[in-house]
Amino acid sequence: MNQTEQSRRRPELSIVSTLYRSRPFLEEFLRGCLDAVAEIGCEDFEILLVNDGSPDDSVAYLAQRKQDIAQLVVVDLSRNFGHHHALLAGLRHCRGELVFMIDCDLEVLPSVLVEFYRKHKERAYDMVYGYQQARKGSWFERCSGELFYKGFNWLSDTNIPENILTECLMTRRFVDALLQMGDHNVFMAGMLSWTGFDRVGIPIAKEQRAGSSTYTLGRRLRLMVNAVSSFSSQPLVWLFYSGVSVTFLSLVFVAYLVLRKLIFDDTLLGFTSIMAFLSLSLGLLTTGLGVVGVYLGKIFNQVQNRPSYIVKDVLR
Repeated sequence: MNQTEQSRRRPELSIVSTLYRSRPFLEEFLRGCLDAVAEIGCEDFEILLVNDGSPDDSVAYLAQRKQDIAQLVVVDLSRNFGHHHALLAGLRHCRGELVFMIDCDLEVLPSVLVEFYRKHKERAYDMVYGYQQARKGSWFERCSGELFYKGFNWLSDTNIPENILTECLMTRRFVDALLQMGDHNVFMAGMLSWTGFDRVGIPIAKEQRAGSSTYTLGRRLRLMVNAVSSFSSQPLVWLFYSGVSVTFLSLVFVAYLVLRKLIFDDTLLGFTSIMAFLSLSLGLLTTGLGVVGVYLGKIFNQVQNRPSYIVKDVLR
């Protein structure tokens, strides 16, 4: 088999992860990946890592490691585009018949691939995903995570498994179908659930990350807004009904004031109640404009048709 044919042939397995301040984890992560593929008896594989504008020397380290790990592939993005966009880049560049997606921060060890692979072989599932039975972290992280998933499933027609993790094993046809979506507003958990196919979840124990997480409160809030607005128009429907309700109550109150004037010859009831309704109406109007603005922003991003990421270099 010549080099061209070999480059076109799909490996049996692709392990896909992203890099951002990941240098402290890479040595153990790569060792874990090699041990896992050896345990499942897979000799034809690739480990594809997407550099999401990481400011450390992760790429230089991986270029050095490629001398002893020939299956290593590095996709170097031109800047930081965000975790979900980087995962999408990895899925587009990987070639495996099976694709295992995992974070490289060692909160979930690469050894879970063995469990995922065995579960897939039971019934040829198109997707085996991991989820936490109990969320880790502080009280705020646990509560905010639970509220996020419950709120998303309440607002959206696309239900995602609660506490779903990045870690999942997918077939090639599942990955190809996922990439057909063409979403510029990427929310990976929602996209994975929307795609459908035959899926099954397995509980995974997730360890506390060494060092501070790069997901700050602000980034979590932006993710929540992006997720809901990408997969549900329900907030717009609620906004409409809220506007109708406030209008109806205002008309009822006006009718009450007029009748009171006609029957009891009172002066119109005054300043406090009127200001309360004005404040309520102004708050509703401002919130409504904000919600509409979020959806208009989504439309703007989609019709611009800019790429979700730009690849600077690929090291194979």
